[in-house]
Amino acid sequence: MPRRRTLQDLADAAGLSLAATSYALRGVRGSPGTIRRVRQLADELGYTVDPIARALASGRTGSVGVSGSLRDLWQQDLSVMLTQALRRRGRYATIADADADPSQERLIVEQFVAQRVDGAVVSPVDPSAAYWRLLDPAVAVVAIGDALTSRPGTGSVLFDNRWGVQTALAHLASLGHRRVGLLAPALPSTPGRPAEVLAVEVAATLGLKLVPFSAPAATNAAVTVAAGLLSDPNQVTAVFCLSDSLAFAVYQAARDLGVQVPAELSVIGYDDHQLAALVNPGLTTMAWDEDAIVEAAVSQLVGLLEDEPPQTPVFRPELILRASTTHPS
Repeated sequence: MPRRRTLQDLADAAGLSLAATSYALRGVRGSPGTIRRVRQLADELGYTVDPIARALASGRTGSVGVSGSLRDLWQQDLSVMLTQALRRRGRYATIADADADPSQERLIVEQFVAQRVDGAVVSPVDPSAAYWRLLDPAVAVVAIGDALTSRPGTGSVLFDNRWGVQTALAHLASLGHRRVGLLAPALPSTPGRPAEVLAVEVAATLGLKLVPFSAPAATNAAVTVAAGLLSDPNQVTAVFCLSDSLAFAVYQAARDLGVQVPAELSVIGYDDHQLAALVNPGLTTMAWDEDAIVEAAVSQLVGLLEDEPPQTPVFRPELILRASTTHPS
């Protein structure tokens, strides 16, 4: 039986030191040509990383936890993009579904602790929760969207939700809407999230009457809540959804109730998921630069693992106008 190829074998073939070979293999250091050459040699030699040996040698497992509410379509896509970007950096992800539920999110944090992950990239349900401190300070953590205020030293890729919420609601106000429903991806047990709090503040400054509703993150599960919001035809003339998944639920509820979008109800989302341009009518929404967000999060995580100080890049969404918003009838 042929022996297992070692990192030393790969280093000898590449004519590099062990450290340089390891860095190139993980894509964290070295020229693009060196990285390509080392990875090609690894394939030719049949070299694969022994996770147990790596953990014993470095004290790290090479694994990263990724947490988000995966029944939300945009977060599904973001999680896949994160795992692909981590894999390119020689890291392997374990994806966990928080399902917009703080109690589930706590279990995920405990699971990451038990798995001894090197790091975690999270889209937090409750960014202020104390359970984030369960992750050892040596674990590199990057939060996407909102900062983990209870865990010092955590990296952040922040969203300028004030800009996003202000832009979305100002668009509805400019069209003449004054009674606007707010559909937020949260359970009754979920504390007020920053975007929701901002929506209430911004609506007051714009002279809008905001009618807030909380709904499950999944589109099919949120249809009933959306139907409740639309059951009174005089209650709202527009709905602002804090995810495109919820906007699609409003579309379904409106169709079931015979309410025409946008003639009788304007709808605006918050993600620009790839389906937003495909539904009928096309969904007006706030778009994020997902590629840049993923790159910022993964680069920051790798930096934290190399003892670099955390950073806080801030991303601002862009209003994408489609056919789902118009003047109230």
